[in-house]
Amino acid sequence: MNKPLIPAQRRERIREYLELHRIVRIDDLSKMLDTSEATIRRDLERLEKQGYLERTHGGAILSQRINLEQDYAQRAQRAPDEKRWIGASAASMIENGDIVFINSGTTTTEIIRHIPANPNITVITNNLIAALEVGAVDFELILLGGTYQPVSNSVGGRFAIENLGNIYADKIFIGVDGISIKYGCTFPTSAEAEVVQRMMERTRGPIIVVADHTKWGMVSNFEVPHIDQIDRLITDDGLDENARAALIDHSVEVFIASNSTE
Repeated sequence: MNKPLIPAQRRERIREYLELHRIVRIDDLSKMLDTSEATIRRDLERLEKQGYLERTHGGAILSQRINLEQDYAQRAQRAPDEKRWIGASAASMIENGDIVFINSGTTTTEIIRHIPANPNITVITNNLIAALEVGAVDFELILLGGTYQPVSNSVGGRFAIENLGNIYADKIFIGVDGISIKYGCTFPTSAEAEVVQRMMERTRGPIIVVADHTKWGMVSNFEVPHIDQIDRLITDDGLDENARAALIDHSVEVFIASNSTE
């Protein structure tokens, strides 16, 4: 009969498992470590207090920090198919006559690529890639002025915020750097967070977050919006079932995009 692990050993095994898989279930840990689910819950609670993980329904996710903004080109290489599917799904939710806000980011660029030809759709964005890469569009595209942010190819600052004060939108699509139940939607820079916050304040309809499954559990510096402010999340089928359940518990509609939505 194997000798039971002491608490420190159990927690080290949990950390090792999370480093490899990023997501863990309580029942799987209970079997793997040959201990009760109540004991596993106490271990997860201890590790959460240490900032190592975030507990979810029936398990936990690895809590990963993003302190610095990553280059746009680097971000574009991660999960490109999923971002394209998400972009197509989000674009399908834009209706005739809509005025929409779309912030900067690789996933939000895919939304703009997929917006159907319609002169009665207006898109307001701080995403300069929308103009540089998307090319000719068959809808009205308004670029915010402001201070250039070279890493993200976007604009922010006081001028962008003031411009947004003159517009109301019907809905907003927000690309984020990280999302979790505990920390909400986060960005590495205050400039982007401030633009998103102002866009939300000027939106009369739903707040829609677009994020592929790799963003789940990622945490950066500035939280906007909180989980309870989100109406919908458009993601891909790589998102863990426990994550979906936790989001639904917070009244977030979860839409799963796939290649069939293109």
